[in-house]
Amino acid sequence: MLNMVLLFIGTTEIIVIGGVALLIFGGKKLPELMRGLGRGVKEFKEGMNEVKEEINNDEKPQEQQPHPEEQKEEGTPQETKNE
Repeated sequence: MLNMVLLFIGTTEIIVIGGVALLIFGGKKLPELMRGLGRGVKEFKEGMNEVKEEINNDEKPQEQQPHPEEQKEEGTPQETKNE
């Protein structure tokens, strides 16, 4: 739906929106705000990619993951030190 709205915004409307933002925030503060917005979008995308990777890893067959019984047989370094 957002894509449809952006299709109908022309050059004049973008210039007007930029001018209003410049008047409201000022010339010094506007670049800082845009950098912050860019970082936020970047972090959001990275978070989405991490979630997708976790979902894809959970969908893999269970045969690849070792069974808890097999892990107990191997023993841990702490168990071997105690014996």
